[in-house]
Formats: sequence, structure tokens, C-alpha cells
Amino acid sequence: MALITTTDALAAACHRLALHPFVTVDTEFMRETTYYPKLCLIQMASRDEAVLVDPLAPEIDMTPFLVLMRDPNVMKVFHSGRQDLEILWNLDRCIPNPVFDTQVAAMVCGYGDSVSYEQLAHDLAKARIDKSSRFTDWSQRPLSDAQLIYASSDVTHLRDVYLALKHDLETTGRLHWLDDEMRVLTSPATYEMDPDNAWQRLRGRIRKPKELAILIELAAWREREARTRDVPRSRVLKDDAIMDVVTAAPKSVEALGKLRSIPSGFERSRTGADIIAAVERGLSRDPKTLPDLERGDRRNYSPATVELLKVLLKMVSDAERVAPKVIATVDDLEAIASDDAATVPALTGWRREIFGERALGLKHGRLGLAIHNGKVVSFAR
Repeated sequence: MALITTTDALAAACHRLALHPFVTVDTEFMRETTYYPKLCLIQMASRDEAVLVDPLAPEIDMTPFLVLMRDPNVMKVFHSGRQDLEILWNLDRCIPNPVFDTQVAAMVCGYGDSVSYEQLAHDLAKARIDKSSRFTDWSQRPLSDAQLIYASSDVTHLRDVYLALKHDLETTGRLHWLDDEMRVLTSPATYEMDPDNAWQRLRGRIRKPKELAILIELAAWREREARTRDVPRSRVLKDDAIMDVVTAAPKSVEALGKLRSIPSGFERSRTGADIIAAVERGLSRDPKTLPDLERGDRRNYSPATVELLKVLLKMVSDAERVAPKVIATVDDLEAIASDDAATVPALTGWRREIFGERALGLKHGRLGLAIHNGKVVSFAR
């Protein structure tokens, strides 16, 4: 299969693809040595053809591709597309729209929480995917025939997967159930990483306000440093080292050098001084300005209520053939247990119809749960 390497060829291909109601899209990328994923290959397919685009070609302008991704008349179909969309956002602040994610659709169609593309291709397109090229180096040129065949299969079989899932959703009247998830996928806020929020990746290991303050400053510094140098976060400072610094709160480079997770001599570098400065900023923060670590524990609910809601959620998800996390998260259940008017998705729209009203009924004793023939059932009280 030919690889598009010129702007003229890309423009012609995108013009042909734009004549169709949908185009399937996938990307291959590398991110082991950089902060930003390095886009190495783009695959697209319509009902008539499949095209492969080399974004690393020296004489190619990606504008025709970006125009196609923004075309409101063409549905862009991805499978588990969040990373692909993040890459396109980083490429040119491009958010494809409209979007259809087949993994999300599959969760609504009874395929469980995170069904693989290979499984969907097998079930819905009667195809088998050769995964041997998945972890090859996509930045090397020339790409092998095996790589090109594998890359093409990622979008050609996706056509049949999309059509089958879309037909299922239309038949059951559930196509609009995907709207909330697609809004999240096409929101710039999903991909804008604010360094001041980087601490949340490690928040589960923090218990004291002083530690939280240092973590916020240190994680933000690492995020900005990694972004500036375009290297993975771990190249700047590993997670374990961050937590050691947070716990020890060293106030001098000498104290920093005594931590086992800090490489020898590291404390004498500019990075060592930056770490100490971040610790000092954390220690000087007013505790009243810190986020609330105990948000969940301070809600007024009984843990037993949440456990009952989990049982109800499993019962409803099984009956409706929808993955539980599409209907409600644990945070949703805790919020419902605490507040009848909680602003969570589970209490709005179709989710409220199939689950939210029942959840409130269970909470207030209007609904009961029982075992009948080995299955959980609900009944009015």
C-alpha cells in the first residue's frame, strides 16, 4: 500500500474522503522519549478506500488533513480515540468533530467496560488482526510492508465495526446515549494539561496538608520542566522520588542528596535547586488555599448505602446490557448517597431514567432488592 508523502497527494485524498458520510481514523505514535507524543503515521478509510499518511515526510503540509478532521459533515470514527485526539490537539489545536468512538459505543451495546478493537473486529467484521507490528518503531523509515498492512487493518475493519454498532444503537434508540461521552472527547479541556493540576495523578498517597502543598508545587514544576524540555516526566523526576521529597520536605540541597531515590550528585545540579525551591513554595502556602483531600469522607452518607447502590447499578447494567461505568461512577454513587440533587450524570437524562430514579428510591426505602432464582431483582415497597 502506497504511503502519502506530499501535500498534493494528501489534499486529493482528503477531498475524496470528504465526499463520504464517515471516515475511520487511527494514528501510530511514539512517546517513550518525549513529553508530547510523536505522530508517526495517520490511517484513514472511507467505504471506498484506505489511505496512509506520513506526517514525518519532509515536504508535507498537514493542513488538508486538519480541514477534513474539522469538517462538520463527515463523522470521524475512532476506537478508544482519546490518545489519538490528544495527538491531534497537540499537532495544531485540532479537535475532530463530530466524533464516534467505537469502544464507548460497544460499552452501550453490551460488550463490557473496555472491549478491544481486535475483539470487535472478530465479532462484527469477521476479521483477525495480526498484532505482531503493534509495538514496532513507527518513527523509522522506510516502514515495512507488515507495518503498513497492520496499520491499514486498523481502519478498514473499523468501518464494519462502526456500521454494526451504529445500526445496533439506532435500532435500540440509544444513539443519543453517547452524546455526553463524545462531548468530553471533543472538549479542549480534556487535553489541556494545567501544570497546577498535575498533582492529582499522585494524590492518592497524600494524607497531610503540608505534604499536599509540596506535592502541588513539585508536580507543577516537573510538568513545566518536562514540557519545556519535551521529555517524559520520569526523565525529570520519577514518581517515587517526588513522593520521597514530599514526605521528607528537604530544606537544603544537602538534605535532598540524602534521599535514596535521588541519584548521586543530582542535588548539586540546577534541578536540585529547583526542587528545593518548589519545597519552599509548598511550605509557605496558606493551608486554607489547599484543595480538600477529604472530599469524599466529608459527604454525609453511609458506606452501606453506596454498597447497595453498587448492587443496584450492577443489576441495571446487566438488564440493560450497558457497562456500569457508562451509567454511573463510584463518585456518582457517593454523591447520590449524600445528596438527592447531586449534579452528576447519573441523575440526568437517560441515566436517570434507567438508574437514577431507582437509586433515589432505594436510598429512601421506596425500592427494595431481593434474590430471585439466583439473580438480584428490585421491587416496590
